[in-house]
Amino acid sequence: MKIIIFCLLFLSVFSCASKRPEGKTEAEVLFKEAQKLVDDARYLMAIEKLNSIKSKYPYSYFATHAELLQADIYYKQENYVEASAAYILFKDFHPKHEKVAYVTWMIGESFFNQLPPTFDRDLSPGFEAIKYYEELIDRYPSSEYAAQAKEKVKQCEDLIEKKDLYIADFYFRTEVFDAARFWYLEIIKNYSKKEVQSLSAFRAVESSSRLNEFELCLKYATDLERYVTGEDKDKLASTSRRCKEQLATKN
Repeated sequence: MKIIIFCLLFLSVFSCASKRPEGKTEAEVLFKEAQKLVDDARYLMAIEKLNSIKSKYPYSYFATHAELLQADIYYKQENYVEASAAYILFKDFHPKHEKVAYVTWMIGESFFNQLPPTFDRDLSPGFEAIKYYEELIDRYPSSEYAAQAKEKVKQCEDLIEKKDLYIADFYFRTEVFDAARFWYLEIIKNYSKKEVQSLSAFRAVESSSRLNEFELCLKYATDLERYVTGEDKDKLASTSRRCKEQLATKN
C-alpha cells in the first residue's frame, strides 16, 4: 500500500513539474516556456528554447518574438556587445516592426553601457550610442524613450568633450602646439560650453604664438575673440600684442 501511495505521489509531482503552458502551436508553447524561464532568470535554458523556435519554426509568428527576446536576454545578462549586435540584426531584418522604437532605444542603451567609467579611455561606444539615440529622437519623437534619449546624448557628449579637452591639454602641456591647436579648434567647432570654448580659443591663439606663426596668431585672435570670456580675454590680448610685436620685428 505504501508503495502504491509513493508511486501516486511521485507521478503527481512529476506531472506538475513537467506541465507545459498551453498554446496553439509548439512554437507558442516554447516561447511561453522561454518567457517563464526569463522571469526566473534562467537565461541559458531560455535561450535554448528560443533557438529551438528559430531553427525548427523559422516562419512562425513567434520566431520574430524569439529574436527580440534573445536580444533582451543578452542585455539582462549585461552582455552588451552581444545585445547591441542582436538588436541591430533585429532592426535590420524587421525595420517596420511595431517595437522598432524600443529596439532603437535598446541599441543606444547597449552601446551606452559599454562606455568606460572614465573619459581617458576608449569612448567609441559613445559615438555609436549618440547615433542611435539621435535616430530615435528624429524618427520617433513621440516615443516614450525620446526624452531619456536626449538626456543620454548629453551625457555622452559631455564625456566625449572631456576626452577631447584632455587630449588638447595634453598636447599643450607637452608643447606639441600644432596638435594642440588642431584639437582646440575642433572643440570650439563641436561644443558649446562657454568656459570650454573660451579656454580653447585662447590656447589656439597661444599655440600659434608658440609655433612662431605670428600671422596665424593674429588671425585666430580676431576670428576667435567672440568666444573668449573672463580672464581669458586679458590673456588673449596679451598674446595678440606679443604676436604683433614679433611680426613687426620680423618685418
